[in-house]
Amino acid sequence: MIKIQPVSHRTLAESAAAKLTASLLDGSLQPGVQLPPERELMTQLGISRATLREALKSLEKNHLIESRPGVGWFARAIDELNMTQAKEMAGGAATQASRPATSEPPTGPLRVPIAPEKPIHIPNLKKDRLGTFEFISWWEREKVAQAKVMVIGAGALGNEVIKNLSLMGVGNLFIVDFDKIEAANLSRSVLFRETDNNRSKAEVAAARAKSVNPQVHVQYLNGDVTTQLGLGIFRRMDAVIGCLDNREARLAVNRFCYWVNKPWVDGAIQELLGLVRVFTPGQGACYECTLTEQALRDLSMRYSCPLLARQNILLGKVPTTPTIASIIGAMQSQEALKLIHGLPVGAGKVTHFNGMVNEMHTTAYSPRDDCESHWTYGEITELPARAERTTLADLLRIARADLGPDAIIELDQELIVSLECPNCHTFEETLKPLSEVSFEAGHCPTCGVLRESTLTHAVSGDEKFLHRTLASVGVPALHILRAHNGIQYRFYELTGDLPEALHFRHFDRTGDGNGSPARGRVRLKGEIKLKDAPKSPARGRVKLRG
Repeated sequence: MIKIQPVSHRTLAESAAAKLTASLLDGSLQPGVQLPPERELMTQLGISRATLREALKSLEKNHLIESRPGVGWFARAIDELNMTQAKEMAGGAATQASRPATSEPPTGPLRVPIAPEKPIHIPNLKKDRLGTFEFISWWEREKVAQAKVMVIGAGALGNEVIKNLSLMGVGNLFIVDFDKIEAANLSRSVLFRETDNNRSKAEVAAARAKSVNPQVHVQYLNGDVTTQLGLGIFRRMDAVIGCLDNREARLAVNRFCYWVNKPWVDGAIQELLGLVRVFTPGQGACYECTLTEQALRDLSMRYSCPLLARQNILLGKVPTTPTIASIIGAMQSQEALKLIHGLPVGAGKVTHFNGMVNEMHTTAYSPRDDCESHWTYGEITELPARAERTTLADLLRIARADLGPDAIIELDQELIVSLECPNCHTFEETLKPLSEVSFEAGHCPTCGVLRESTLTHAVSGDEKFLHRTLASVGVPALHILRAHNGIQYRFYELTGDLPEALHFRHFDRTGDGNGSPARGRVRLKGEIKLKDAPKSPARGRVKLRG
């Protein structure tokens, strides 16, 4: 009878603890020796600070290391008292040869790995639109065709990235933008036409991506990435590409990607200048690490009046050219392609391109120990729940079954509970997310004075609005919510939203991906001939380690 070992479902913290325990068992880490600094361990193990500390606490609990306040962590001797715990924690880590992820590139000449299982194949270039890519030694067609990439921002940069990804055959594109097309976009955006005026950028860009390559499956969201996109969508992406023009959106994308341990590629352009950078959780600096103290103060000042902050993103327009958009968009697309194939990228570094003198240079950012973005969610519980049907009370009951009666729910954005005029004292129960209350609506309709707002971002169980659905308080479909009891966190995904929230079926023959034929479809005057069969949405449980 074949003995089959159970599949391991270790979290990142457990895996890190196993590797450190293996070093104790094989003598690499001698008793009494101090462990390397936390930043060095984070780099060697490729994990975040929160995950590392969870691993260290686990080792301390099992008497394998000890903490000396103000000094650091020290290895303890392995004896009959802790040998059993050490072997259980190490598992197979002591025998596995694995190379830890690092933020530094390998020394010496860069060697691009070749997929050993790739067979020799001579494509039919007259019939196979992607045939020439087969001549690239490391290219894996199936991996590219199955990849899921989200492009946030469908302006000049986004147009170039979407075009490139479509041409390369990236199989599934999710495009996000809340803006509409105007005449000034036409000088820099290869996917837009004069007849597209006042149409959704995301919708038209998705339709044109399908026109460029009918084999690509697309989905779009005409909405704000900071408030209207569920974390479960980020979680299922192979790469996220930011083509944004403001710090608020970049900071939001950075935190979302870090929370679910996903890399993202940022790009920025102005006139003939541009930059590209890849941020990978646990490897070097993240976007928030790159912000200066003044930039952080500016962001804080914008949010001193929460109602005004919602519409105070950028008052002006950044001047750009189609040439710099092409250059930076191409570099971003290449970085995404490398992420899809598992090729090395310069995480935590920035490449500047100066088109005035045609110079390019790359530098590394310094990670910040106190960066608020450096937090990766733990294991995510997938619930057969939907944002439009599940109430706050429902979710609170689930959280308290796991965490006890003191558990509370944390919301990602502030909820305006009420507005009260300081002048005439009129009171209005609002109960709307901050994103849905404009600066004008915050003024008293009677005397015109800006009203004082009562806000909350936590649900403790004492509220009068526990009957409200998650969607009604601003929680997007397929989102991941946090609950904690003051000691530990739990993370719950609204996986019941998955079939409709992530389908990649817009402009397929079945219609808009929501079950109705072509409802709300943008018309592109016969540019698209659809012959692709619809693909089923992703199903089944997905475990996230962290």
